[in-house]
Amino acid sequence: MKTFTTWAGAPLGERGAVAAIGNFDGVHLGHRSVIELARAEAARRGVPLGVVTFEPHPRQHFAPDAAPFRLMNAEARSNRLAKLGIDHLYELPFDGRLAALTPEAFAREVLHEGLGLAHVVIGQDFRFGKGRAGDVAALRRFGDDLGFRVTVADLLENAAGEVSSTAIREALTDGRPRDAAAMLGHWHRIEGEVLHGDSRGHALGYPTANMSIHGLHRPRFGVYAVRVDVLSGPHVGSHDGVASIGVRPMFGENVPNCESYLFDFKGDLYGTHLSVALVEFLRDEAKYDSLNALVAQIERDCTRAREILAQDPPLPWRP
Repeated sequence: MKTFTTWAGAPLGERGAVAAIGNFDGVHLGHRSVIELARAEAARRGVPLGVVTFEPHPRQHFAPDAAPFRLMNAEARSNRLAKLGIDHLYELPFDGRLAALTPEAFAREVLHEGLGLAHVVIGQDFRFGKGRAGDVAALRRFGDDLGFRVTVADLLENAAGEVSSTAIREALTDGRPRDAAAMLGHWHRIEGEVLHGDSRGHALGYPTANMSIHGLHRPRFGVYAVRVDVLSGPHVGSHDGVASIGVRPMFGENVPNCESYLFDFKGDLYGTHLSVALVEFLRDEAKYDSLNALVAQIERDCTRAREILAQDPPLPWRP
């Protein structure tokens, strides 16, 4: 997958792609339906399949002090899109210049003159341009004038209602990762670099890989059964485990993070990148009377997580 981080004139040899446009936070099943329409059109034309998205998320630009809301960081989104077979990722910098473009200027300067797209696919609720003034009808009108076609994807629903990033956040806030996965089409994952911690887990006999969740929507704090992919370094591979997400009340900490214990793993993970998939919520985080009580609870958590993960129930999607 080729990644472009500017819209100021794609090379001639890279123009003419069909692209899905959106924020794609979570790359959920609704996003997938937009991408699949673009894939079919790209195949029909024999041109590259692209995705146009923005970094940072526009909401971060307009409300930088808002509570963390993203389901995935840019790295995780890129990894997920690459798995979907995207040829071109246009990760456009969302800054004051882009935010100030009128809908017509966005269509002309970014999509037509900048990226040279032949066809775009959007969701019904797509808005663009200064003040979100552009809508589906406007983009079709601009496309007719500029020479690119527009396809609009229907909103996707499941048994619980519309599939959306908002509904996924609500499921995660409630500690329902399987419900979130049913809308995502994959496990919700926290991805990032393993950071140095205070080594308390190692001292307790349960060494953990610590990762920041800064900027991400916070799932319900507590302990989860997880599947962990080591993405880099000498220990690349997949492992079952447990993860604690929260503020570590036993030790008086207050900066939320994600600490994962990988079953039957020995090795140094510092500086490597992990992808931690939340499979099932086990319990809320708690403060215990003693370290022995904490260790006993960790042992129970591990036993339960092993049982849950060993079942590996058949799923209608590929996590």
